[in-house]
Amino acid sequence: MRFFSDPQGTRPKVLIVLHQETSSPGRVGLELVRRGFTLDIRKPRFGDTLPDTMADHAGAVIFGGPMSANDPDGFVHKEIDWIRIPLREEKPFLGICLGAQMMVKHLGGSVSGHRDSLVEIGYYPLKPTETGQALMDWPRKVYQWHREGFDCPNGAELLASGPTYPNQAIRVGPAAYGIQFHPELTHQMMVKWTTKAAPRMELPGAQQRRDHFAGRFVYDPAVRKWLDDFLDMWIGTAASPVMHSRLKAAE
Repeated sequence: MRFFSDPQGTRPKVLIVLHQETSSPGRVGLELVRRGFTLDIRKPRFGDTLPDTMADHAGAVIFGGPMSANDPDGFVHKEIDWIRIPLREEKPFLGICLGAQMMVKHLGGSVSGHRDSLVEIGYYPLKPTETGQALMDWPRKVYQWHREGFDCPNGAELLASGPTYPNQAIRVGPAAYGIQFHPELTHQMMVKWTTKAAPRMELPGAQQRRDHFAGRFVYDPAVRKWLDDFLDMWIGTAASPVMHSRLKAAE
């Protein structure tokens, strides 16, 4: 999977935070590049630093990983603390799975497993809240790969829910979003995840490998459309970025 490079530094950058040596921003990265952004990919787990300000970036995305937002590792705590920067500067921020859980931890919320040890690995139902429905259309099912979920902390709005893990999408302020599901997933990534992490499909509540690919055929077109609509709302294009502003208290 190849991404556009910008050696002259003439295109707006989106900060991409990944957590494994072979991790990819997948379809989210491809769509951002298609919109004219260049990707500034960093992996704090392997020693990369994160910026002190978002002044040089149009937005930031923290992706998922096999670790937990509750882990004691130094890079986990650094990323959780760093989220204060895009939140304070009201720059577009997106947390996907682990990234969303990190934002919740930053806001004082909790991240934990299901009380019955159920996981979501495969395609599961998604239902927008009233606030979420007013914001945009949502797919009926989305691809999941997690065994922990997050609560909805103070200051966050719940946008979408699910039957097993009730908090699936949240918004914080005018430009920060956290989602539990994986719209970045490409077919190549699904092959890799279901091969290398095959034992996880034996966990309670997980779907079998064949169901992942059958589900992708049925549900992925709606997920792809959702991602396109979401990026229009969240960051726009390099030529026409979205200008977020906090709603007045009186409104």
